Amino acid sequence: MKTLHITALIAVAAAGAFVATAARAQRDPAYAAARSAGQVGEQPDGYLGIVGNPTPELRATVNNINIQRKAAYTRQAGNGATVEQMAFVAGCNLIAKTSPGEKYQSPSGEWLTRGADAPTRDPRCV
Repeated sequence: MKTLHITALIAVAAAGAFVATAARAQRDPAYAAARSAGQVGEQPDGYLGIVGNPTPELRATVNNINIQRKAAYTRQAGNGATVEQMAFVAGCNLIAKTSPGEKYQSPSGEWLTRGADAPTRDPRCV
């Protein structure tokens, strides 16, 4: 029961953390282009990953976004939740919000392209 309660609190807090960060990232034309080209995708750990061989510019863009995400998760952590727990819940939500054609990483680490069906997420995702 306590685990479920903490998970629910983490989910609510993580939603606020990643929405603001994701909104800022969406305005970055380099990020939008890389996302639509399938060069980046959402990972189960709440961070953006690079699919394939990155350019230095793409690596810099992804690193910048991930720094912002970690800062948001850190601000939201507390009340018994760790930064890693916040990031995991955000990862669950970010993968769920991918659109058809976008890349995401499965729980096994394989890069998949989202189809019309729900993405394959970690069984712990609520």
